[in-house]
Amino acid sequence: MQIIGCDYHPGFQQIAFVDSETGECGERRLEHTDEAEQFYRELHQRRVQVRVGMEASGHGRWFERLMAELGFELWIGDAAAIRTRRVRKHKTDRQDAELLLRLLMEDRFPRICVPSWENRDVRQLLWHRHRLVQMRTRVVNQLHAVALNEGLRRKKALWRPAGRVQLESLALAPWASRRRQDLLQLLDGLQPAIADLTAAIEQEAAKRPEALRLMSHPGVGALTALAFVLIIGEPERFANGKKLSSYLGLVPSEESSGDRRRLGHISKQGNALLRFLLVEAAQATVRSDPDWRRQFLHLAMRRERRIAKVAMARKLAVRLFWMWRNGWDYAQMEKLGSRAGQPGTAVDVR
Repeated sequence: MQIIGCDYHPGFQQIAFVDSETGECGERRLEHTDEAEQFYRELHQRRVQVRVGMEASGHGRWFERLMAELGFELWIGDAAAIRTRRVRKHKTDRQDAELLLRLLMEDRFPRICVPSWENRDVRQLLWHRHRLVQMRTRVVNQLHAVALNEGLRRKKALWRPAGRVQLESLALAPWASRRRQDLLQLLDGLQPAIADLTAAIEQEAAKRPEALRLMSHPGVGALTALAFVLIIGEPERFANGKKLSSYLGLVPSEESSGDRRRLGHISKQGNALLRFLLVEAAQATVRSDPDWRRQFLHLAMRRERRIAKVAMARKLAVRLFWMWRNGWDYAQMEKLGSRAGQPGTAVDVR
């Protein structure tokens, strides 16, 4: 078997390789995409078994497709874990490739779970809608600024038919008028595109029973439920809710030593999109559920609102995790889930 450590870059890759049978070893720099593809296809023609190890990175989807087409093993490693295994402070592409090869040879390569192609393609749907919504928000904010400069302050009413007519009827200077016209055209183009993507997300969520169960929770819609299912993958990956919260970056960072313990802001090491959606969904749950609202207000008074929002997002993530893992919907969660800390719960303090 040919074992290859691949230090992948968008324009090229530095590899270090060894043949486990003959002991032949070497290193090469392969330019993308022609030279690299030719190298691996030659190995395939020679019927050589190949295992390639590389750090998790972006811009490598074509390389993953090539490895799958040729039937080669491609191991994706945790970049942070690989970084901790580097001893010297020197860092070059050759040393990185040699480190990856050594980890593969010593069976210490920190391999991570890689989602399926279908899963990653649906994630593109989620990200595309999210980015378009961000663009729409920027356009709307700019139009609000144009209206405020002319003394028109209508907040959300600006986007009702009467408000839109009033915005278009404002007498503006030539370039300000051009700005208003272009922004309105962008807004009119973004609205139907976002609506189409939202409908597609609802259809994708309807195909997954686990997503439908999560949607029974107040405040959780198709977008949050589908993102949770796609990004978590399998609930059995996590032993408990604490592990899940750490994976999502919803736990405090820590820098402790000896008797001194210091907790900082949340680590934010997980998926940024899912973390954002959980915070938004938790706020919707707070508005619709009196018990959640009571807990949120209590936390907000003790700490501050932004910390309370993150705390409720973490609570929501853990509840969705156990609903999925146990196969419960919201009604079953309320009936069979934990009642700790609620009125009427007996606690033996002897």
